[in-house]
Amino acid sequence: MKKIENFFFSFLLLLLILSSLHNLQAQPSTRGYTCTPTPSTYPCQTYVHYRAQSPGFLDLANISDLFLLSRLMITKPNNISSPTSPLLPEQSLFIPITCSCDSKFSISFSNLTYTIQKGDTFYLVSSHNFQNLTTFQSVQVVNPSLVPTKLEVGDQVIFPIFCKCPDKTSTEVQTNYLITYVLQPSDTLPKIATKFESNLKLLKEINGENQNFSSSETIFIPVTKLPIFPQPTGVSPVPDTTKQQQNSTVSDNPRSSVNKGVVVGLAIGLGITVFLLILLILIMGFRFYKELCRKKEDKRVNKYQFGKGKSFDEENLMADVSDCLDKYRVYGIQDLREATSGFSQSSLIHGSVYKGCIGGEVYAIKRMKWNACEELKILQKVNHGNLVKLEGFCIDPQDDNCYLIYEFVANGSLHSWLHGESNTGAKKKLDWKTRLRIAIDVANGLQYIHEHTRPTVVHKDVKTSNILLDGNMRAKIANFGLAKSGCNAITMNIVGTQGYIAPEYLEDGIVTTKMDVFAFGVILLEIISGKEAIDEEGKVLWTDAQKVLEGKEDEKHERLKKWMDLDLVNGESCMLESITNVIAVAAACLQREASRRPNMVEVVYALCKSDNFYIDYSEDGLSVTPVLAR
Repeated sequence: MKKIENFFFSFLLLLLILSSLHNLQAQPSTRGYTCTPTPSTYPCQTYVHYRAQSPGFLDLANISDLFLLSRLMITKPNNISSPTSPLLPEQSLFIPITCSCDSKFSISFSNLTYTIQKGDTFYLVSSHNFQNLTTFQSVQVVNPSLVPTKLEVGDQVIFPIFCKCPDKTSTEVQTNYLITYVLQPSDTLPKIATKFESNLKLLKEINGENQNFSSSETIFIPVTKLPIFPQPTGVSPVPDTTKQQQNSTVSDNPRSSVNKGVVVGLAIGLGITVFLLILLILIMGFRFYKELCRKKEDKRVNKYQFGKGKSFDEENLMADVSDCLDKYRVYGIQDLREATSGFSQSSLIHGSVYKGCIGGEVYAIKRMKWNACEELKILQKVNHGNLVKLEGFCIDPQDDNCYLIYEFVANGSLHSWLHGESNTGAKKKLDWKTRLRIAIDVANGLQYIHEHTRPTVVHKDVKTSNILLDGNMRAKIANFGLAKSGCNAITMNIVGTQGYIAPEYLEDGIVTTKMDVFAFGVILLEIISGKEAIDEEGKVLWTDAQKVLEGKEDEKHERLKKWMDLDLVNGESCMLESITNVIAVAAACLQREASRRPNMVEVVYALCKSDNFYIDYSEDGLSVTPVLAR
């Protein structure tokens, strides 16, 4: 019964998610279509294909406002009888636009100005309002003065709608328009050619015959004239034969039939949605009630014991991590309590991490609520000298806690060395050679999880407090609690540490390895400047990186000396040229557009070009060995 209930609950939840995401399209990564601004070709009058959609764009008024047109300019090419006629979801529309070739950006687009509303982002307006007829990357290109993460209500933003003008001298088949069309999951070029009465050979020639098109990508459909699509009539009501004569006037009116069909269709859809929501709420309420009763019963009755003294709850939790049992040691909770003096304050290292001695070995013991299953699955796939090693774990069913037992890294976090205070009250000091070696260690660790794990692991919380230093001052990346296995995903749950979060993740929830590259760039700035990633006034450090590199060479060096850590300025080991190279790497990592940032292979190579280090390509991979400065 419980399995059926879980299946039904999951099925309903999936229906609601699919309904919510029905109009959400995958974001194509393109900056636009290049063009040559020849007077004989540009500008031109053309059309884009648009679909009526909910919410917000099921009437001609909103659609005409979006494209800055009158409603009559849309009704004529679409054979719509009246500007007040309602539209049905997915109804095809041809929207007239003026296509120009912008000489400044060398891309062709129709220049539309949009006023930012509450909750708008470049990505949401591009993908929902304009249905991927443009992309947020292209919006950023043509609006260089706007910061995507600092948009305000009322801001005027240019949205470049992709388009092309036909070169009528280059093709044998007459082409009057190139209709901008966004591909749907079920589309094929032959189907599109048939639907739009277009020449298939010319369609392939214009868009690239050997190109692998994907959903939400823009193509251009060559036509001599606009095709006439039959307008949907909706769901007609069943005629009442007893009143047929009375209603003959109404039934003979096609506009009345369309309006009734729209109302009936919307009413049925709304009714089904409300019914599913009510049913889902009832099921969730029932499950909540059952869970509440179960917890009360657990408090009243002792847990059943079986097997080797393990409770039923513990057996279930152990089953979740059964894949890890052969790789890690499973500790008992009593062992951890003895190792940490009952998790006392004297054993606390930081946050919920304790220092403990088990069997003569010192470990770092991380206590957390039962959410470590994903972290365990990721950690069992990785094994690298620049990643903190997991030794084992423990499950405490009494408190629903999980404990991860890591190797103990003696010298604490990089954050404490750069920004903290030592026991003597003096700030800890790091010379440049040590800082550069730490940076390369971290880069090697990130390169490993990005390039040598399948699927790729994204750390998502790279920061100085998650970089630990061992007895030889070598760096190890810790805390995979937010890590994600697999990338190129979009999430609405934005997590991370302010000052290190990449713009595309903060704005649109896009998860890729490039967000780790961005955070690493912030760490390089901290290493050079000795400053926090975000100051007390809330200003982020990475906004200063590009300014330091501006100007002539001598001005750049003077500006860098004023900006960098005083411990480096006054130290003998400080080499200005090496530091200049590293801040250039940081600036590359901090590019606003993720596609322009280097990958970690390139970052490791660039850092290793320092005069103090050489690269050793051995069978074990890329490593760095210090040598005397030349």
